Amino acid sequence: MNTTPTSSRMHIAIFGRRNAGKSSIINAITNQKAALVSDVAGTTTDPVSKAMELLPIGPVVIIDTAGLDDIGPLGEMRIQRTYDVLNRTDLAVLVIDGEVGLTDFEENILRRIREKNIPVVGAVNKADKAVYTQEQLKEWEKKLKLELVEVSAATGQGIDELKMAIVRHAPYDDEKLTLIGDLISPGDLVVMVVPIDKAAPKGRLILPQQQVIRDVLDHDGMAVVVKEDRLRDALTGLSSKPRLVVTDSQVFQKVAADTPRDIPLTSFSILMARYKGDLIELAKGAKAVADLRPGDSVLIAEGCTHHRQSDDIGTVKIPRWLRQTVGGDLNFQWSSGLTMPEDLSRFKLIVHCGACMLNRREMLYRMEKARQQDVPMVNYGVLIAYVNGILPRALEPFPVARTMFQEDYA
Repeated sequence: MNTTPTSSRMHIAIFGRRNAGKSSIINAITNQKAALVSDVAGTTTDPVSKAMELLPIGPVVIIDTAGLDDIGPLGEMRIQRTYDVLNRTDLAVLVIDGEVGLTDFEENILRRIREKNIPVVGAVNKADKAVYTQEQLKEWEKKLKLELVEVSAATGQGIDELKMAIVRHAPYDDEKLTLIGDLISPGDLVVMVVPIDKAAPKGRLILPQQQVIRDVLDHDGMAVVVKEDRLRDALTGLSSKPRLVVTDSQVFQKVAADTPRDIPLTSFSILMARYKGDLIELAKGAKAVADLRPGDSVLIAEGCTHHRQSDDIGTVKIPRWLRQTVGGDLNFQWSSGLTMPEDLSRFKLIVHCGACMLNRREMLYRMEKARQQDVPMVNYGVLIAYVNGILPRALEPFPVARTMFQEDYA
């Protein structure tokens, strides 16, 4: 865990036809054999990711994709996976094969890229043996409304120029986002409640806890980390009142009871809800719990796969809490990893994890997909606060969300 998590890196995806040289370009950019290269069309069958540092951007993930002109039933599945990559792409690189020229495949993917408002950089590969003219290159640029960088992955020609184009077009808006930094001032004290149980990774903390601690330090705050059974002692022993208490959602009820009412309280998962998605929309999703009836279908979605414990949060605890709240059984379904069911309309509610392993674009895409199918979504932390009757208090550090839901949860 000493490297920047994948979910916190800018995602740069490479798109183009088979044998356009996408994998070779990745190898040239990374200066290593990060992607498998072959003269056989369709060598890349599934999206392949490579984490690296690309200065001055910093930590990035470069994603190699299957060719857009793949054929056959498997080819169609590979193309769909390529399109799915767009849902987590922060910057797209469109590669045109200099020996083939501009085709409908490049125009179609470019249209999809722009529909999602993703910044895009164009590259014409195999410039060392291309058959196009400079006049044709200008025509392609005019038709695509896109500047094209001439490169040769084989010789290295234009690779530095392509890197610079990536740097120029890279989105930096998310750098303004912060997990907790805007809630504290330099010198403020934040107490974090971290249970250490059989679900806790041996020898380390889970990713959201690490990230919040780092964000407190980045903003010149002071972090105190305690287990839930030491919170009262910690609060009593501190010489000054904490600016905020942040807890693991699974001990929300105990921590709320042990934290004086004049100290703001929230959870790691609620901080992640704001950082990775839209806290207000996820809090709205909590209202749907009151409308659930026995027999309704609920999707529990997680952004990663992990070893399940006997009292797993997603497969055991949340279903148990929802059954108790509804007063009967529900039809639960689960999804994990980078895919969700296409048809969400059969679900009355989607309960999503904290999305610590997803980037912000992927989480916002999932929320929009649910909204379009009129299915409410809530995340783990918001739901747990709701079923424990403390959601209004957990939203107090976020005045807009608190104001909007004060009447609903009073």
